[in-house]
Amino acid sequence: MGFENIAMLLSGMGLLLYGIKILGEGLELAAGAKLKTLLERMTKNRFFAVLVGFIITTLIQSSTATTLMVVGFVNTGIMNLTQAIGVIMGANIGTTTTSVLVSLDIGKYAPIAIGIGVFWSMLAKKNLHKHLGLALTGFGMLFLGMTLMKTSMSPLGESELFKNWILSAENNYPLAIVIGAVTAALLHSSAASIGILQALASKGLIPLNFAVFVIYGQNIGTCITALISAIGTKKNSKRTAVMHILFNVFGTIFFIAVSRFVPYTNLIEKIFADNTMMQLSMVHIIFNVVSTIVMFPFANLLVKLSCLIIPDKNEEGENDFRMQYLDSLMLKTPPFAVAQVAKEVHRMALIARNNFSLAAQDLLNSSTEHFDEIQHNEDVINYLNHNITPMLVKINSLDLSYHDAKYIGKVFHVINDIERIGDHAQNLAEAAQSKAEQNIQFSAEGVSELKCMYETTLELIDTAIEFFTNQEITYDGASKVDSLESSIDRMKRSFEQSHIDRLNKQVCDTKSGMLFINTITDFERVGDHATNIAWAVFKKPD
Repeated sequence: MGFENIAMLLSGMGLLLYGIKILGEGLELAAGAKLKTLLERMTKNRFFAVLVGFIITTLIQSSTATTLMVVGFVNTGIMNLTQAIGVIMGANIGTTTTSVLVSLDIGKYAPIAIGIGVFWSMLAKKNLHKHLGLALTGFGMLFLGMTLMKTSMSPLGESELFKNWILSAENNYPLAIVIGAVTAALLHSSAASIGILQALASKGLIPLNFAVFVIYGQNIGTCITALISAIGTKKNSKRTAVMHILFNVFGTIFFIAVSRFVPYTNLIEKIFADNTMMQLSMVHIIFNVVSTIVMFPFANLLVKLSCLIIPDKNEEGENDFRMQYLDSLMLKTPPFAVAQVAKEVHRMALIARNNFSLAAQDLLNSSTEHFDEIQHNEDVINYLNHNITPMLVKINSLDLSYHDAKYIGKVFHVINDIERIGDHAQNLAEAAQSKAEQNIQFSAEGVSELKCMYETTLELIDTAIEFFTNQEITYDGASKVDSLESSIDRMKRSFEQSHIDRLNKQVCDTKSGMLFINTITDFERVGDHATNIAWAVFKKPD
């Protein structure tokens, strides 16, 4: 091969890899929010989990990305191992769609697809159309890359050195498996590595019986990325990556054993005699579909085996000081990352809400019963605030839909308001401690006023969390927020005046009066932050 052929080969490989990438990104963004709930709604049943794995991998064109996403879900505790193995099986089947695509003899239409896709994505006004244009561009680049690769490999067929190497390695099946595994691991994609293999085979450079074992190896190699990503995660995430490897290793062992008695490749060669690329595509499909059918009844056994390989042990970090829903692995699939941000923010908001309630009740009851719990929760709120923000920055740099980008812009402000509610709850807890230790007493009228203001403020917090979580606020809902905030502001002014009157009548002393004023100030400011959270539903990102 001369320099020109090598350059063409590298160009074709680059177009193939990038085409697969933006094809998946375009389809993923076009699907948008529909992908967010698909996993959670359908993975409770193992049969549906397989279907979900297939659908998602077909859309994002990467079983590796799907597996990484599953590892992330397991790491955050929203998916169990039984659900995960079903999705992994489906993902293995889904990745075969790419090999079917590249088997189609439509390379001559690739430039047309690229041209239409680029202009469509540039001129379209709706995001859906832009994303579909991006997907079409990736589709064309994929086929253009395959055409360049096949053209560049023609001289290899005339190379005596390459012919001799193929003859010597033709029956060396362990070598074929190693080549496939290494290729897929380096490219982080079994689909791309199979595409390269198809390009070689289409020129008669690799015999089918050798290529079959390369495909087996590629299915094993694609597990390496997920295994590496699971390093440093919790034990169930590591088990998910192990299950992926076990599935493909056992599938390879099964096919090596069966192929001795059932020469299915001979049948494939007869059916697709004039299409070597389709022959390899069918091998890939049969391997993953049959492996799933054979292994599906033993899914629980795979789970148990992964638990034996990664045994239970006490792990540091399995406590409140971690993000339960958000994980860096989610960054591979932006729509899912945004969905998990919403859950993590909701968790943070509930902790702040409960802290406010506990602190206010302790203050009213002259108690320190919940003081340690409140301090612990405040530390958790601060931890979440400091860790969610960097994740938001990373997610904001991804290719997001307009709706998701707008939501992330809101969250930057909302988590600060949640954190400030937590700070005021801590103020109230410290006030309750002082009140109990110094035996400070409020008048009956003062206690009644504080209870009324507390209940109204808590109602406003609950209303704000509900609206922001649902990302929807009706006219009646907006009126309710405005009414509650106005009530809290009126209470603050009215109760301050009542307090001054009580001081003048010497119904209460200066020490209790200062504590009372600080308390209603904290209530009023908590109400302000809750209102900010509710109105953030309308807020445009900066």
